[in-house]
Amino acid sequence: MPLATVNGISLNYQVKGDRSKGTDVKGAGPLVVMIMGTGSPGRVWELHQVPALVAAGYRVCTFDNRGIAPSFESPNGIHIDDLVRDTAGLIEFLGEGPALVVGQSMGSRVAQELALARPDLVRKAVFLAGHGRLDQFQKTLSLGEYDLDVSGVQLPPKYEAALTAIMNISPATMADPNKARDWLDLFEFTGGPVTPGVRAQRRMDHDFERLTAYRGIKVPCLSVGFADDRMIPPYLSREVAEAIPGGRYQEVPDAGHFGYLEQPETVNKLLLEFFAA
Repeated sequence: MPLATVNGISLNYQVKGDRSKGTDVKGAGPLVVMIMGTGSPGRVWELHQVPALVAAGYRVCTFDNRGIAPSFESPNGIHIDDLVRDTAGLIEFLGEGPALVVGQSMGSRVAQELALARPDLVRKAVFLAGHGRLDQFQKTLSLGEYDLDVSGVQLPPKYEAALTAIMNISPATMADPNKARDWLDLFEFTGGPVTPGVRAQRRMDHDFERLTAYRGIKVPCLSVGFADDRMIPPYLSREVAEAIPGGRYQEVPDAGHFGYLEQPETVNKLLLEFFAA
């Protein structure tokens, strides 16, 4: 991935298109900018969403948010406004706006704020596990996660994998022995020490209420909730759609916080239908 200097920092990014359809050339297809959630690199979108969007004739930009190396790690702290300005700067750097924007969890917060602050850069926006506030459980969980980071305690890999699965994967998926084993093996393999940049992402403000402000969003928006999401319960995603004038809401069954990975066909269908409408 190349590095772009935007908003005073370096962002690691990649743009893909379909060479057979000519969309690998700048401006040859609508640009979709995808914003990942806390602690995850942009390449996670490559598993399911990027291939589906590219096959449909879109150009797709994925990138590593600040906090995720090799982008600037920003170990001394990150604010949501930093991430919004980073994304805006990247769209301007690419020179292909206004773009279709997709966010996941923290990335949805970024997309929501971008749609409000820079509607000139956003054609349509989709928020996967979006939210305009956190309830008491999410606040307590986030503060506890931060305390765990500060303590330096490292959970046993299998236990950490099980906790990650409980919080992010649907019980419907975990009821399948083969799928459960695959997810638990993945989480055990990818777990381990948290980097300073990810800790900075986790330290971001958790006491916010933006639903009233989102009444000012004017671009077409789709908020997608995942029915079994423990991290961002679907009612929080529904609230976002209800706050935005003309906002739409869709809920994906049998899906946890990682619903875009658990139910990719459903999520991809929602993206493509909304973008094409």
